[in-house]
Formats: sequence, C-alpha cells, structure tokens
Amino acid sequence: MATIYTPKQQRILLITSLIIIAGFIIAGLRGYASAFLGAGILYVVFRPWFTALVHKRKWNRQLVTAMLILFSFVVIIMPFLTLSLMLVGRIQYYSQNADDILNLIHKGEELTGFRITSPQNIRQIVQQGAGYVSRLLPSLAGGALDFIVIIGLMFFTFYFMFVQQEAFQSGLQKYLPFKRDTQRELGESLKNNVNANVLGQALVSLVQGVLTGLTLWIFGVPDAPFWGTVAFFMAFIPVLGTPLVWGPAGLIQLSQGNTGQGVGILVVGIVVIINIDNLLRIALAKQMGDIHPLVTLAGIVLGVPIFGILGLVIGPLLLSYFIVLMQVFERQNRDQREEVAEDEAKVEKVVERRV
Repeated sequence: MATIYTPKQQRILLITSLIIIAGFIIAGLRGYASAFLGAGILYVVFRPWFTALVHKRKWNRQLVTAMLILFSFVVIIMPFLTLSLMLVGRIQYYSQNADDILNLIHKGEELTGFRITSPQNIRQIVQQGAGYVSRLLPSLAGGALDFIVIIGLMFFTFYFMFVQQEAFQSGLQKYLPFKRDTQRELGESLKNNVNANVLGQALVSLVQGVLTGLTLWIFGVPDAPFWGTVAFFMAFIPVLGTPLVWGPAGLIQLSQGNTGQGVGILVVGIVVIINIDNLLRIALAKQMGDIHPLVTLAGIVLGVPIFGILGLVIGPLLLSYFIVLMQVFERQNRDQREEVAEDEAKVEKVVERRV
C-alpha cells in the first residue's frame, strides 16, 4: 500500500519522532546523568592504561577492564565517599551543636569590633547551611539506593566502553557531526580538559587539604582532620579555596591570645599552602592542560546545584567542552566561508577567461 506522505514529509516525521523519543529518554535518565558523565571521565583517564595493557601487551581486555574498575573503586570512589560521609557527619554535629559556631563568631566579633548578627539568626543559618551541604553530598541515610544505582550504572557503562571499544569509537565517529580532523582535535581537547579538571585539580586539592590539616594539627587546632577534609573540597574553588579554612583558624588563635599558633598558621598558609597551589598548577598545566580560573569558578557554580558535590568536577568540565565546541563551530564556519570565497574566485577567473 502506498504511503500518504511525501519523501520530504517522511523525513520530517522521522526526525520529529527521533527528537520526541530522545526527549523521553533524556527525561527518564536525567537523574542518572552523573553516572554516564562519570563513566566518560573514567574512560578518558584510564584509556592510556587500557591501550598499554590490551593493545601493546595483548592482555585479556575483560580482565583488564575488571582490574580498572576495581582500582577506580578502591582508589577513587571509596576515599571520596569516605571524605563525603565524614564531612556530612561533622556538619550534622555542628548543626546540632551550634554553640561551637556561636563561640567562634563571638570571638571574631571581639577581634574585629563588629557585631555580625543575632545568635538566633546564626543558629538558623547554620542549620540551613548544614541541610544544603548534606543534600549535595552522598548520604547513606538519605540516598543509598540512588547512590548504588548511579555507581553500578557508571561502572556498567565503563565496562562496555572498554570491552567494546572499537564499536564505541566507530559509533562516535559515525554520529558526531564533525570532520575527522575536528574529531581528533576534540578528542585531544577532551583528554586535556579531563586531565586538568580531574587529575590535576584533584591532586592539587589533595595536597592542599593534607597540608591544611597537618598545619592545623601541628598548631593545636581542634578537629584538624575535619577541617583538612573541608579544605580538600574548598580547594576546588579557585583563589578563595583553602584560605577560607586556615585564615579564620589563624585569626581565632590570635583572638584567643595564642599569638605563636595564630601567626604560624597564617605564615604557613600564605607562604606554603598558597604557593604550593600556584606551583602545582603551573607544573600540571604544562603536562595536562590549563583551565582558566574563571571557567572553573563558573563551572562550579553551574555544576554543584545540578550534580551535587560531583559538580565540583563535572561543572567545569562541561563548561570547558562548551567553549571548545564553540571554538570548533567558529573555525568550521570560517573554513566554510574561505572555501566559498575560493570557489567564487575560481568561477570569476573562468568567466574572465571566456570573456
């Protein structure tokens, strides 16, 4: 039986159907977007290892993939989850025992001579802030099932990206709307952005968090491991970062009359912790690529409300990809204009010869 649609109408209906179905799929999986993004990040991070072991040394790819999954779970997921749960626990403690926060603020008021706000408002702010941060961090009490599903989906996707690597890469090359040269350039930009935002930033944050925790412990600040954990997460924020942790700690020590401890914390923070951040970023930028601090900060503001604590990494990454795609779009338009201009010039030469 002949169809009632013309070929053009059939094409329009096909594209419309694809868009509608894709919309339903995206809507259904929107809560698990971090799983697919996480799998893509792990794929880029571990691809050199996979290539070295499978393609060069001819190891079994299923075994290598399983080893990479185990390694990433033990070395990346478990420490990150432990730090997050530790931070949630301490934040909940401080929200229920706001007197500690009130004492710190009172000492700050005595030091500066300015009254900040009333104790009732401070208690309310502390409780609201604790609730907001607890929602951002993975919590065993609130979202254990979702967390398990996300981790399982991430590693499931990660497994098939490596086991069926050739089919995965050929599919990307087939459906991405870019030329082969552009695809290679995007792949290189993707690798540099992931290395800079994930490996580079995580390493810098870890070093700064450890140094901050050790500094506070050496100079007798209570609960130094907790504040070192806070410094690790804060270090993802450019410029501000760890000074928001060791700065108030040093000032509080000074306000309590502990001049040596306070000066020591501030000197170590200014001379060592800030400078080690700058030195590491310069060294890693040469090896892994450099991301502008404004992009990182805007990416964090964008990513944290959407992806929770993972937005510290995913947000800057998405913003970096957007900038790269805009650059590719601009270059392709420029190349196309140049090609059109060359064709017009050739046509003009042919017309002049005939005349």
